[in-house]
Amino acid sequence: MQGAGNDFVVVDGFSAPISLNASQIKKIANRNFGVGCDQLLLVEKTTLPNVDFKYRIFNADGGEVEQCGNGARCFVRFVVDKALTYKKEIIVETASGLITLTLQHDGQVTVNMGAPNFEPAKIPFIADARQSQYLLKLRQEQLSICAVSMGNPHAVTLVDDVDTADVATLGPQIESHANFPQRVNAGFMQIVDAHTIRLRVYERGSGETLACGTGACAAAVSGIMLGLLQSPVLVHARGGDLTVAWNGEGMPVMMTGSAEIVFEGSITI
Repeated sequence: MQGAGNDFVVVDGFSAPISLNASQIKKIANRNFGVGCDQLLLVEKTTLPNVDFKYRIFNADGGEVEQCGNGARCFVRFVVDKALTYKKEIIVETASGLITLTLQHDGQVTVNMGAPNFEPAKIPFIADARQSQYLLKLRQEQLSICAVSMGNPHAVTLVDDVDTADVATLGPQIESHANFPQRVNAGFMQIVDAHTIRLRVYERGSGETLACGTGACAAAVSGIMLGLLQSPVLVHARGGDLTVAWNGEGMPVMMTGSAEIVFEGSITI
């Protein structure tokens, strides 16, 4: 499946339990020796009351992560298209808490991503106190970043032009920076106008992807917090567009975009 070019192998562990280890996931995600994907998504049964599904996310390196916005949209299309549910609004258990997903009449999917968290300890990010921006010392330069959690950690930096931003060099340095003990997704945001941005994201454990749903949310809320953007924000990623709406601190972030099945098949593990 793909959502704005962010691609996923989605596995049905709901109909029958499936256990995959990190090396198996890494092989499936390999674009030369496996199926190839940015992340693998595992649909499972939940034990929580009044919750429809459990949703687990694994990066291409085999590591499990807390949240994935583009994957969440693909998740709801998958369970509806596979007739695992007939609901158009579902509540899903993730490693970072519950999220609500809504399949719209036009096929677009809206995800209630929950409220962003700017407290350093919750991101997690090592800092003396919460600030609107932080100075991050890299190997040969210093970058000003916004740090925020969208259920997973994000560092957002402003750039003049995403096309010329040195994502390949700076992305890995930010991702593995010592101030982010669980590593971080690195976003590079270009502001077009008060309601529009362009974005590239170097994802933790996957490298640069064509789009990142939580990264789009993190960038939009960072820009709004800095007074540079106003809700709703249209996010132009390299793989497609996402719309992010947010009414301020303590309020949930609503993200809307497309999701579709590319192909189906089977693989022997």
